[in-house]
Amino acid sequence: MPFSVKILGSNSATPAYGRNHTAQFIQIQKHTFLLDCGEGTQLQLAKYHCKAQKINHIFISHLHGDHYLGLMGLIFTMHLLRREKDLNIYGPQGLDEIITLQLKYSASALNYKIRFHQTDSTKTELLFADDTIEISSFPLNHRIPCTGFLFKEKPKPIRLHKERLPADLTLLQIATLKKGGDILNENGEVIFKNSDLTLPPRKSRSYAYCSDTKYDETILPYIKDVDLLYHEATFLEAKAIWAEKTFHSTTKEAATIAKKANAGLLAIGHYSARYKDVTPFLEEAKQHFDNTILAIEGESIEIED
Repeated sequence: MPFSVKILGSNSATPAYGRNHTAQFIQIQKHTFLLDCGEGTQLQLAKYHCKAQKINHIFISHLHGDHYLGLMGLIFTMHLLRREKDLNIYGPQGLDEIITLQLKYSASALNYKIRFHQTDSTKTELLFADDTIEISSFPLNHRIPCTGFLFKEKPKPIRLHKERLPADLTLLQIATLKKGGDILNENGEVIFKNSDLTLPPRKSRSYAYCSDTKYDETILPYIKDVDLLYHEATFLEAKAIWAEKTFHSTTKEAATIAKKANAGLLAIGHYSARYKDVTPFLEEAKQHFDNTILAIEGESIEIED
């Protein structure tokens, strides 16, 4: 089952050098999510063949324009395409007012319902959960209220070892195996051990998204041991003072967080428009955390189970 993160936008405040504002298209098993929705996101969705109508949950980290100014355009396009299914939007206080105001003054009545879920940037919250996945928010240290998001698969079931299964097992006995039990005879004696007929569950995967934040180790408990970490790296290390002033991070700082969190893989993005070539970002980050990649628009990062 898929667990992938497609980068739609990788730049910070200003689109430049073919790089766009922040947005990510997430596919986890049967779900499709959108993380942030900067200007031009719907064009990027179309360019990279991402089906916007499959998106039922949109997560907005904060109200700086490069993270949400594409949202209204996407909302209206979904309406024009006759969407009927509810759209869940998770974001900070004020985002609901922004949406309502634009609908009001454009005299628009959508074909579908928007269900707004206000996030709290001061604490961690469980935002969504079903039988396969849970999504929570956690505080980031930015100039305005900002949240990160953590996507975690729930523990997966035991797998049957089909090559070892006796042909005459009943459905009840198979169900027992899936629950971790042994197969017993009428006298309560074990005739088949569970460990002999099953395989361990597949790995439960995880992804943490840290959009805009200065270096802050208080996020470590939320992202510890995550398989994939996206952490902004707006500046090269030479601009560390500027990163501190603007509540952003450098390559070294993003890599240091990944190392201390014991992340499996680090993806860095949110590049400042002052840089045309982002190759030095990778070179600097890998000096501190070798398993680092660049967030490149159009590319998907797959997490294997």
